[in-house]
Amino acid sequence: MTTLTRRALLSTTAQATMAAALPSIAHAGPQPRRRPNIIYIIADDLGVYDLGCYGQKKIRTPNIDALAANGMLFNSAYGGAPICSPSRCALMTGKNMGHSTIRDNFALQGGIIGKRGKESVRRIGLAPGEKTVATAMAEAGYVTGLVGKWHLDGYDPNAIPTRHGFQEFHGWLTQTETTQGYFPTQWYSGEKLGNIPENADGKQAVYETDICTDQACDFIRKNQKSPFFLTLAYNAPHSPHITPTTGSYAGRPWGEYEKNYAAMIEFLDAGVGAVVQTVREAGLEKDTVIFVSSDHGPRSEPTAEQTEVVEFFDSHGSLRGYKRDLYEGGIRVPLIVSWPGHIRAGSVSDEPVYHPDFLPTAVALAGNGRLYPDMDGADISPVLLGRGGIASRYLYWETYEPSFWQAARHGRWKAVKPVGGGEIQLFDLLEDSSETRDVSAENSAIVESFVRCFKECRVASPNYI
Repeated sequence: MTTLTRRALLSTTAQATMAAALPSIAHAGPQPRRRPNIIYIIADDLGVYDLGCYGQKKIRTPNIDALAANGMLFNSAYGGAPICSPSRCALMTGKNMGHSTIRDNFALQGGIIGKRGKESVRRIGLAPGEKTVATAMAEAGYVTGLVGKWHLDGYDPNAIPTRHGFQEFHGWLTQTETTQGYFPTQWYSGEKLGNIPENADGKQAVYETDICTDQACDFIRKNQKSPFFLTLAYNAPHSPHITPTTGSYAGRPWGEYEKNYAAMIEFLDAGVGAVVQTVREAGLEKDTVIFVSSDHGPRSEPTAEQTEVVEFFDSHGSLRGYKRDLYEGGIRVPLIVSWPGHIRAGSVSDEPVYHPDFLPTAVALAGNGRLYPDMDGADISPVLLGRGGIASRYLYWETYEPSFWQAARHGRWKAVKPVGGGEIQLFDLLEDSSETRDVSAENSAIVESFVRCFKECRVASPNYI
C-alpha cells in the first residue's frame, strides 16, 4: 500500500507513460487546425432546474451559467437511464438500455456477488474488451483520462477504467469501499490504490469534490500539448448531503439539508470554474469543447428529507417523477456545451438528445473516421455547430426499479409502458411536458408505433429478464 501526501495524491499518475506510447495521428500530415480537446463534466443526481441557467433562483451557479451563456443549452436532454450505473454505461458505450451490458445498479441474476454494507448484492461490470468512448478517443490519438466516479466495475477487478480505454484514472471504484464517500481514506491513481492520511481515523480534511477538481486541472496542465479527452465525474450532489462548510448559504433561514445541498452544488460549480480557468490559462479555450450534464433526475433516495430538498429548490420543476422513474423528472438532465468560436454563444436547442449520443459526437469532433455500427446514439455535432438537426429517431429507456418498465420518445411524443406491463401511456410533450394527460386513446396509430419500438429497441439480457 502506498501512502500519498495531498499534493502527491493530486498529481501522481500510475499510467503516465502509457500516453506517450500511444499511436498518434497528429503528425500524419498537415493539420488544418488542432483537433479539439473534449471535457465531459458529469454531476450525480443534479436536477435540471438546480442550475441558474435553467431558472434556479436560490442556488447560485455562476460558472456553469457562464458556460451556457458562451455556448449551447439543451432543453430536451436525457440521461441514459434513471439511475447511476446504466446511465453512465449509456454515456460511455453509446448504447441504450435495450442493448447495454449494465441495465440497472444491481443484477437480477448472474453478475458477481459482493457486499454493499452488510447486504450481499449482484452487480454487473462492463464486459471484457467492451469498447467505450475512451477507447475510441485513444484510437484517434487522444490522451484519455477519468477523474472521480466510474461505477461500471461492479465487483469485477477487470472492469475498471484502465481496462476500457482510459490511460489515466484518478478516482473511486464500487468494489473498494474505502475509496467512496465525500471524505475517502483511499483513492486510485491508475490501478494503484493510495492512502489519504488526512481523512484517516474519521478526519474530514480532503473533500472529494475538491480532489476531483484538482486532479482534473492537473490532467489538463500535464496534457496541454496533446489533444486530450477528460471525463470529470463528480459525486455531488448525491446523498449523503455532506460538505466541509455550508459556504455562502450558512446564514440562510433554511434547514440543514437545504444548506448542505446548496453548498454541495456551490463546490461543484466552483470546480467547473477552476477547470475552465485552467483551460483558459493553458491557452486552450478555443481548442476545447466542454460538456456539462448530470446522470439522471434528482433525489438520491425516496426519503422524506431528500424529497423536501428537491421540492424546496424545485429541482425537477414541473416535470413528473424523480430519479428511478421513466417519466421526465427521472431521466431529463441539464446539458450545456461550450466551444468558443465554434458553438454560437447563448444558443438554445430543443432537439431531443441523450447520453448514447456522446460517443458518436466525440468521435466526430475528434475527426476519427472509424464507424461504430453498434451504437444507438447519433452524432449531434451538426446541432452544436449550427449545421442542421438529427434524423427522426426513437430514444429508448428501460429500468428495473422497482421492476421492469419501458419508455421511449419520438419527436413530440413520449410513451411509457409502466411497471407491471400495463397499458401504454402516451404524452404529447409539446403540449404537456408534465405528463399529466394520457392521450393514448385518441392516438392509436402512434401507440402502435411505440409497441413496435419497445419490441425492436431491446434484446433480452441474461442478467436482468
